[in-house]
Amino acid sequence: MQQLEGKKAVVSGGGSGIGQAIVNKLAACQISTAIADLYIPPDLPSNTHPFICDVTTAPNINALYAGVQEKLGTPTILICSAGRGIHEKLTEGDPEKWQQIININLMGTLRMIRAFVPAMMQAGEGDVILISSVAAGKSFEYGGVYAATKTALEVIAETLRLEVMPKVRVTIVAPGVTDTAFFKNTVSGFHAAEDIGYGALSAEAVADAVIYALKQPHHVSVNNVTIRPTTQPF
Repeated sequence: MQQLEGKKAVVSGGGSGIGQAIVNKLAACQISTAIADLYIPPDLPSNTHPFICDVTTAPNINALYAGVQEKLGTPTILICSAGRGIHEKLTEGDPEKWQQIININLMGTLRMIRAFVPAMMQAGEGDVILISSVAAGKSFEYGGVYAATKTALEVIAETLRLEVMPKVRVTIVAPGVTDTAFFKNTVSGFHAAEDIGYGALSAEAVADAVIYALKQPHHVSVNNVTIRPTTQPF
């Protein structure tokens, strides 16, 4: 297993939910971590660095990159966890809301990749982890826009893997139902994890999957991890 102590990480969406759980796990591994989010929680681990950042805007990404370079230098780990859900019918929904989801889930990740991965390539090593969903490739009513962004992320991940191998490893982590505020914060529609009826993962369980991928020896790439409640059928 690869030692992680002393590495440097950036986590988008690190202020809540799965992203926050990942930040806490990284901090426990003695990884200095930049948290990029619109909300920064109190009582952060001592080896974290908060940055207020809207990943959908170029100026915010540019400021984040400059701040991370100043505080940490070039990161060895990039984790893109910022995302939001939407529950709307394609024949009735609001395209402006759909655009918000595309900007956050897809373009936000692409902006993070474009900002941070070139320096990782120049340094000769790194890991990129994208948080997807079991919704990728799965059509379901009211979930078309969200599922489309997650499907696109998986295409982006495989394309990036081909472009940056063997210096940088790329991993998709696709959780099933997870007990976070994700459902409460969907742009339209509302579910709680318990309403879905399959049980739910903890955010910490998803974060453990991220750490597992990072700890593999550099010549071993864990490219796809699907993690879901045992009773979830898809």
